[in-house]
Amino acid sequence: MPIFAVLSRFSSHSRMLSIPTLIATITGMAKRSACSTSGSLGLGAEFSEHNVVTTLTDSGDVLRMVKSVIPELRRGKHKGQDGRLATIGGCKEYTGAPFFAAMSALKTGCDLSHVFCTKDAAVAIKSYSPELIVHPVLDSQEAVEETCAWLPRMHTLIIGPGLGRDEALLKNVAAVIERAKELQIPMVIDADAVYLLGETPEIIKGYTKAILTPNVVEFNRLYRNVIGHDVDSSEEVGNVMRLSQRLGNVTICKKGENDIITNGISVLVCCGDGSARRCGGQGDILSGAMGTLSFWSHQALADPDRTPNEFLKHYTPTLCAAYGACLLTKRCSALAFKKHKRSTMTSDMMKQISLAFSTLFDE
Repeated sequence: MPIFAVLSRFSSHSRMLSIPTLIATITGMAKRSACSTSGSLGLGAEFSEHNVVTTLTDSGDVLRMVKSVIPELRRGKHKGQDGRLATIGGCKEYTGAPFFAAMSALKTGCDLSHVFCTKDAAVAIKSYSPELIVHPVLDSQEAVEETCAWLPRMHTLIIGPGLGRDEALLKNVAAVIERAKELQIPMVIDADAVYLLGETPEIIKGYTKAILTPNVVEFNRLYRNVIGHDVDSSEEVGNVMRLSQRLGNVTICKKGENDIITNGISVLVCCGDGSARRCGGQGDILSGAMGTLSFWSHQALADPDRTPNEFLKHYTPTLCAAYGACLLTKRCSALAFKKHKRSTMTSDMMKQISLAFSTLFDE
């Protein structure tokens, strides 16, 4: 039985079951299920008793969890109420990545999108779109102070797209991360910021409002540096859980054909449609969408005027945001590929965010 059927089977009477009980009820079947394209997703013996549900489709209670955090569109709202996000990245060589991340955050539904980049990158990024608020400060002498002065206004940070590996820039970003942790700002950490954590994992250890989004190469390097040995190819899910636990239950979204998302306690596996095209920049769309959904998810759980979705309370805002963003990105990829085939580019995917969002999340 496919896992969406398992979830649907219990959704009709889920009010009678606590979420942990519901999950425990379907755990056995969930752990035996696998994405049809990849065979078994190994857990490893040490996690065999965990209440792990791998969701393999864009339906059922987990999708309803994502829908529950999306804010209502109302005429009486003010600018910034649905999200003020900052993308921290962009250097002379890499200007496309921060643009795609910041614009994808906007297209997903945040109100204001800032980019904090180097001086050499600013003009190019500004020229791509007047929608973005660009700060050319990341390589200035007062980079940390100038960037951190804006942090109290930001709802989420997307750190890493187009950052590069210049030591001075990485040092500045590490200081910004420390300041953001003090302010309890949710973070999505991507690309070269994941490289930074491979060198200094203590920066993020235990900060459970962060989501790391490594691809397979970035994950393997981070795993080796933190765990001390290479990944076990037979324990694809177990590897991600193990790394998350070692980092203090920070949420990790390991990108791939099947996106594995875990906080070391619960697991969601996103096996949406996607496409066979692997042009650069798709991860930037993911991180941008994840930034917006991260703010919405944390806001939904904390809002005293809203009754949080039961699955949101169990899975936490980070898993909810990561899963929703993975679904959205895969759907964008599928829609763009259907139209452009082998010529599909990230800009084609970004044009599909509106349609993908409406087909997945709007009633």
